[in-house]
Amino acid sequence: MDATAIDHVNLRIPADSLDAAVGFYRDALGFDIENRELFESGEKPFFSVRLTPVSVIHLRPAENFEPPTETAFDHVAIEFAHDIDELRDHLDAGGVEIDRQLEPLGATGVAPAVYVTDPFGYTLELKAAPDDG
Repeated sequence: MDATAIDHVNLRIPADSLDAAVGFYRDALGFDIENRELFESGEKPFFSVRLTPVSVIHLRPAENFEPPTETAFDHVAIEFAHDIDELRDHLDAGGVEIDRQLEPLGATGVAPAVYVTDPFGYTLELKAAPDDG
């Protein structure tokens, strides 16, 4: 089997948190929101955050939402074509607090990354472009 990429991640959020999700993922981080109208009309049980042309995060509002725990979930890593300073500046402008900064090993090697927490308790690793210098 030859996998080529992660297509999507499906995360549950509180049922009444559509605006908080859009505020964080679209307004603060700059991602497009897709299928909101299909969710709101009841045709789909989720709406999507478009990360790249080939990857999304599905956000599924749930009445029985429970925040992620350290024993059940760690993080979702998202790679960007920006250096770490550009990522930090964008987050600062969007009012997003950075939890920590590391240089983790990922699928494309070691590169600086910042970690943030979305409004629902999920940790996102925002990985900068590798430093070629």
